[in-house]
Amino acid sequence: MFLRAPQDMISPTIERFMTPAPHTIGFRETLATAHRLMGEHGIRHLPVLESGRLVGIVSQRDLHLIETLRGVNPEEVEVSEAMTPAPYTVSPRASLRRVAAEMALHKYGSAVVLEKARVVGVFTTIDALRALFALLGEGRRPTPERRLGRSRRVVRRQSS
Repeated sequence: MFLRAPQDMISPTIERFMTPAPHTIGFRETLATAHRLMGEHGIRHLPVLESGRLVGIVSQRDLHLIETLRGVNPEEVEVSEAMTPAPYTVSPRASLRRVAAEMALHKYGSAVVLEKARVVGVFTTIDALRALFALLGEGRRPTPERRLGRSRRVVRRQSS
């Protein structure tokens, strides 16, 4: 009798590794609002919605690029000016292998996960690295304390 790996280990899907229920931003919101959302939640990608429908994605890099242009006021310029229209989208049941290959080939920083035209997740390069860690490593998500296999605690000498 041969031991068989669980199906999700043989052909894992995006659903297992995506960030579910991601923060989103409205098409008409300002760049400053996008910055605030990203900063508050420690994220770098925001799906952009218009009337509840996905119309683009804006990344931290997109915001910085637009803001370097002369005369751009982040409090006035809308996200629609900085977003990438028609982002790469996948189903939650899409193969991790296929999505990772597409992202690498086209140098995408993220994939928006859609189910019935509704944003249900986002899969970023960070999620891809977590997937790699889980599939090759201990099988657990890396935590800040376990990053790079060492503790982040700083030990200080006491002076006498």
